[in-house]
Amino acid sequence: MANSLRLVSVQSKATPGIVASAAYVGGRRVAEIPIEEAGEWSRKPGHVVWIGLHEPGLDLLRQVQKEFALHDLAIEDALKAHQRPKLEQYGEALFIVARTAQMLDGRIAFGETHLFVGRGYVVSVRHGASTSYTPVRERCEASPADLSGGEDFILYALLDFIVDNYMPVVETIQAEVEQIEDSILAETSTPLHVQRLYQLRRDLLRLRNAAVPLVEVCRRLEQPGLPGIDSSMYPLFRDVSDHIRRVQEEIESLREVLAFAFETSLMIGQAQQTEITRKLAAWAAILAVPTAVAGIYGMNFEFMPELQWKYGYALVLMVIATACGGLYWRFRQKHWL
Repeated sequence: MANSLRLVSVQSKATPGIVASAAYVGGRRVAEIPIEEAGEWSRKPGHVVWIGLHEPGLDLLRQVQKEFALHDLAIEDALKAHQRPKLEQYGEALFIVARTAQMLDGRIAFGETHLFVGRGYVVSVRHGASTSYTPVRERCEASPADLSGGEDFILYALLDFIVDNYMPVVETIQAEVEQIEDSILAETSTPLHVQRLYQLRRDLLRLRNAAVPLVEVCRRLEQPGLPGIDSSMYPLFRDVSDHIRRVQEEIESLREVLAFAFETSLMIGQAQQTEITRKLAAWAAILAVPTAVAGIYGMNFEFMPELQWKYGYALVLMVIATACGGLYWRFRQKHWL
C-alpha cells in the first residue's frame, strides 16, 4: 500500500497542472489518488475527493470531465478563463467562478479560480495571479471535524480564502495612498504621484468589479435548492458575504480618498502655476520700465529732452531705478514677489 501511494504521489507531481489530488473520509485524508481513479473514489459512501489544478491543459480537463461527468460549457469556461464571477448549476453539479487578486510590482494582478462542486468531489482550477490553496487544504486537514462537513465546507473554505486575500491588497494601497497624501499636503508631490493616483483608482475599480459579484454568488449559496449545500452552511456563506461587503466599503472609501487626493494635487498644481505666473508678470512689469525708456532714447530723433545735458544719463538711470524699485515694493506688498 505504501509503495502504491508513493507511486501515485510521483505521478501527481509529474503531471503538469495537478497541484494536489486526495480522497477524504470523515475529514481525514486517506489517500492520494490519480485523476483516473478520482470518479471511483468520489462515489464511495462517505468519501470526498478534493483536486487542485493550476492552469491545466485541455487534455487534463477532459480527463477530469470524464471522471465527474462535468458539463461541456463549464469545461470550456474553465479552459479559457476571463469569466466574470458567477454561479451556474448543471444538473447536480455547481460551477463557480471567482476572481483573485494580489499585489505584484505595485499593481493589482488578477487571476481566476473555477470551482466544480458535486456530490463527493471538489475541483479547483486556478488561472493567473493567485495564491496557492495549499494553506486552505492544510487548515482544513488540521480540523477534521469541520472538513467532515464535506464538499460544501471545502467550497466555503476556498471562497473565504479568496475574499480574505482582497484585504491585504486594499491595505497595501491604503498605506501607499497615505504616503502620497502626506507628500501632496507638504507640497512635495510630483507628476508621477498624480499618475500613480490615477493608476490606483483604476485598479481599485477593477478590484471592485472582481469582488462585488461574489455577493450574489454567496447569496445564492445561502438559499435552499442548490444540490450539495447543507442548510448548516448557510451562516458560513453569509459570513463570506459580509466580508465581501466590508471589502466593498473599504474600496469605495479608498476611491473617495483617491479622488480627493487627485483633486487636491491638481488644485495645488494650479495654485503653484498661478504663483509662478504672478511672479513672471511682476518681473515683466518691472523690466518693462527700462525697456520702455531705452526704447524711447533709442529712437533716431535729433531733438530729445536732456540729450545734450551732462547729467541726463544719470538722471534717466535714477528714474529707471526709482520706477523699478517702486514697482518691486508694490508687488512685494501684494505678495506677488
